[in-house]
Amino acid sequence: MSLDWSDPLLLGLIGGVVLVVVLLLAVLGAARRAGRAAEPLAAQVVALAQGQQQLVGGLTQVANAQAQAQTKLLQTMEKRLEEVSTRMATSLTGSATRTAHSLGELQQRLEAIDKAQTKIEKLSGEVLTLQDILSNKQTRGAFGEFQLQEIVSHALPPDAYTFQYTLSNGRRADCLIHLPLPPGPIVIDSKFPLEAYEALRAAKGERAKLEAGRALKAAVLTHVKHIAERYIIEGETAESALMFLPSEAVYAELHANFADVVRAGFEARVWIVSPTTAMATLNTMRAVMKDARMRGQAHKIRREMGLLTKDVARLLERVGNLDRHFEQAHEDIRKIKVSAEKAGNRAERLEVFEFDEEPEAVAEPRPAAALPEG
Repeated sequence: MSLDWSDPLLLGLIGGVVLVVVLLLAVLGAARRAGRAAEPLAAQVVALAQGQQQLVGGLTQVANAQAQAQTKLLQTMEKRLEEVSTRMATSLTGSATRTAHSLGELQQRLEAIDKAQTKIEKLSGEVLTLQDILSNKQTRGAFGEFQLQEIVSHALPPDAYTFQYTLSNGRRADCLIHLPLPPGPIVIDSKFPLEAYEALRAAKGERAKLEAGRALKAAVLTHVKHIAERYIIEGETAESALMFLPSEAVYAELHANFADVVRAGFEARVWIVSPTTAMATLNTMRAVMKDARMRGQAHKIRREMGLLTKDVARLLERVGNLDRHFEQAHEDIRKIKVSAEKAGNRAERLEVFEFDEEPEAVAEPRPAAALPEG
């Protein structure tokens, strides 16, 4: 066992021992000088020495208890440190797993953001392309023609229209609908005055809006006039034509704020239509075509109905003939059964040699009247 010489209690005890030894030496010296007169003092010194030995034993026990306490404390601290280390390792492992999972999710989200960004950039490019198309008069006309072709091809059968049809006056129509007479073929023009409408939208202030409105009105009226002069030909086309606006916004603006322009179109027999109203108009034209075709085929339908009536009558006659044949077959089967019974009875009598009695005559069935063949 090792003693902690820095322990104040141990130092105090050692100091006390030293003091006691010093006092003991002093007492022994005094005892030599005092002689026998100091014997009682010697006895006290002996008792003091015994007390000192007991004190040293107590100090030893205290030191042992302290060492045991330190050992136990060290073991407890080591165990606690090991538990803390284990918990920290487990916590760090879980944190690492969660961090990796979070990083994976973050990576997926970043990929999704990249894809969305790519789509947005692509859409922005398409929007810019559409703006470029609408900003150029030729490409805008091609865009209007393409939209008109999509609507017409979905609404009418292929033989009911012709795109880029050249009229007798040399004008080329964007689309000619082959309606029967009346009203006759009708032209659809897909051009529209977008510049004036864009100027109206961009106008700031009442005066600028008023001037832009006048410009839009003049542009539409001019376009209506050109359609009426170029695409309405007496004896060749219908007495009216359609002006197709590929923009619902322009159509709504005209009907909301330029009712006089719409009325001027009615007077010139030029009907202004949007994609939605054009589809409804084309569906009406399809019904007119269907009705005209049915009227043209009415005599064929009547002839087919007459032939169908004759076929039904002939079928009924043949069904009656077949029924009579079935009745005749049933009568023949009944006669065969009677003949079979008579033959069976005769065979039984031959087997037992019964010849002495005359068997009863079985009445022969009378032949049925012959049925006429169908």
